[in-house]
Amino acid sequence: MPEALNEPWWIHVIKAFVVVNLVLLGFAWATWLERKALGRMQLRYGPNRAGPYGLLQPIADLVKFIRKESFSPTTSISLLYFAAPVVAAFTALAAFAVIPFGAGWQIGSYDVSGRVVDVSIGLLLLFALGAVGIYAFLVGGWASSSKYSLLGSMRTAAQLVSYEVSLALSVLGVVLMAETLSLTEIVARQQETMWFVGPQAVGLIVFLVAGVAETNRPPFDLPEAETELVAGYQTEYSGMRYALFAMAEYINVITLSGLAVTLFFGGWSGPVLPGPLWFVVKLLLVVFLFMWLRATLPRLRYDQLMQVGWKVLLPVATLNAVVTAVIVVYA
Repeated sequence: MPEALNEPWWIHVIKAFVVVNLVLLGFAWATWLERKALGRMQLRYGPNRAGPYGLLQPIADLVKFIRKESFSPTTSISLLYFAAPVVAAFTALAAFAVIPFGAGWQIGSYDVSGRVVDVSIGLLLLFALGAVGIYAFLVGGWASSSKYSLLGSMRTAAQLVSYEVSLALSVLGVVLMAETLSLTEIVARQQETMWFVGPQAVGLIVFLVAGVAETNRPPFDLPEAETELVAGYQTEYSGMRYALFAMAEYINVITLSGLAVTLFFGGWSGPVLPGPLWFVVKLLLVVFLFMWLRATLPRLRYDQLMQVGWKVLLPVATLNAVVTAVIVVYA
């Protein structure tokens, strides 16, 4: 694609609309796929009542959340209480806008780039949006004016912030090798050389482990485990407000999977098939890995979480970044 694209603003609007709706559809039926996969792996039935093979279960869940009463505590701080789930959902969806899914196309006299928005600091912007999303979970617990919800949301925020350190360090090697923070340029650099999954294998492992913890997925799901007494926002939200929080967490899984594909697996690169199709195939494989871990691994205790986070992941991520810097400097 040329430097100056003939891409008017209304094409960006159409791409944003299409991408947001595709991500929402992907989230809906990823929940169905996960429940079916867990059922098969654990020798039980998954959803099998709503529609053929349970395919309409996500629609049934949506109707249930819409019809369910949305109560709010009488002492809650109204504006922040209502805004927290909206911010959580917005940041989750907005983060996917910087992930490229194709090289670009020429349609008539117009150029259509393979991303909603391309900024030179796309990776930094994505981490910044993730950090803002953490505030939504924290404010959601605080604005309900419940001590139990506040403590639960603080516990959730503590885990998200702590593992974001390892997550950021795990991608430093990729940044040093690509010499850019632009996700599009990182994919282009892998096309010129090789996928970074090879030289950055340690970084990928750290990225995946920290990503599982960052999205509160098993085995790092203690902030919202079923056996816990309180889980932050979950105690004071219901109906669609609760659903927005749950949707944000699941979309973060899709976003982190897309980021892993972009940083380590060449993005949309691949033979024969169109670029966007390759991106979707790789994305589905990484998302399935999250589901597989949930069906396989037991839940960790908090002392085990700290051991994995600070005593293992952080030193390994730091060592990976230092070794990569030495290789880049002396290569």
